[in-house]
Amino acid sequence: AVEETELLQKLYHLLEAKGFQTRMEGVELLQDLCRTNPQLISTNIVQIFDYFVLRISDSHKKVKQRALDVLAEITGVLKDALNPVIIGLVEGITKNLNSKDPRVRGA
Repeated sequence: AVEETELLQKLYHLLEAKGFQTRMEGVELLQDLCRTNPQLISTNIVQIFDYFVLRISDSHKKVKQRALDVLAEITGVLKDALNPVIIGLVEGITKNLNSKDPRVRGA
């Protein structure tokens, strides 16, 4: 339990970092955790997505694009566990539909 708590704290720290490269690391860590420990993510979905949904609307387009790509992948893994956070996700995704960057809009 201590190890999982430390892992979640690391994830939160990376996702809310000032530097865009560090935020990218957070997105990558979330992707890895969804692959290796989906139960941990499912159990803490609301707290994790409070941070992650901000990356979907990130000011840096590379972070935003990567977060959207990762979201597309992890949706299949997390399935019903996403129910408590679906409204926030839809709001974040909708904001990107009008993006001038075709890669962001496509993601």
